[in-house]
Amino acid sequence: MQNSLFLAAAVLYAVCALLPSRRGAVISGVTAVAWAVHGAALGLDIVSPGQLRVGFAIMLSSALWVSVAAYWLENRNFALDGMRRLIMPCAFVASVLPLVFPGSLLEVQDQSPAFGWHVAVAVLAYSTLTVAAFHAVLMALQETRLHTRGSGRAWLGGALDQLPALLTMEKLLFRVIWIGFVLLTLTVLSGVVFSEQLFGRALRLDHKSVFALLSWLLFAALLAGRRWQGWRGKTALRFTLAGFATLALAYVGSRFVLEVVLHRGVA
Repeated sequence: MQNSLFLAAAVLYAVCALLPSRRGAVISGVTAVAWAVHGAALGLDIVSPGQLRVGFAIMLSSALWVSVAAYWLENRNFALDGMRRLIMPCAFVASVLPLVFPGSLLEVQDQSPAFGWHVAVAVLAYSTLTVAAFHAVLMALQETRLHTRGSGRAWLGGALDQLPALLTMEKLLFRVIWIGFVLLTLTVLSGVVFSEQLFGRALRLDHKSVFALLSWLLFAALLAGRRWQGWRGKTALRFTLAGFATLALAYVGSRFVLEVVLHRGVA
């Protein structure tokens, strides 16, 4: 059942990516249906009695699912069609990946009920900062577009021209980063609690913990620099992308190596 839903979501995301910008109402409607179908597929695939499916494909697919929702909501208040050109192709790929890389089943029936909340907050943190990364890429393209306006209208150029001003985009970016940073902080703190329960020590310094903490430090430095040094522009974009890349290595990158390169399941 969920395989058919993943394929249906992929088709709908492809339609969303290909629709012309002037079909705003149709794009909004198809996006909502694609998101609902994708969410149903994830729910059926991830959760089963006493078990939780984990893996880089599921994590990435969940992140893009939340990213699509964030785009759909923000696009109702701001013209963010350029973000659609970035998110929809990625969502198309992410909705197919769980079919190719199903991941592994993790036994959770003996875990504390709060463990599920830890996993949910972690996914939300990763997903929110994924939105921030898309937003940062879009701002970088928008800034480049301002300096190359005479080079013609590429397929993305028209959408970039319709975006809000860079100052407005920057305010939106930092609003998303603040939300993601709060969620990431909760993830790190709850991870310390569960690390103590599972491994008998407050913090297990494995690759996931190190990269997650490094990502937290990068976003903390960015927000502090914004507050006291007025960081903006390219500095803000570099910190955002560096923080996201580090966070991606914390779980998705490591799970990809384990599952695809080393062919190992849950450690």
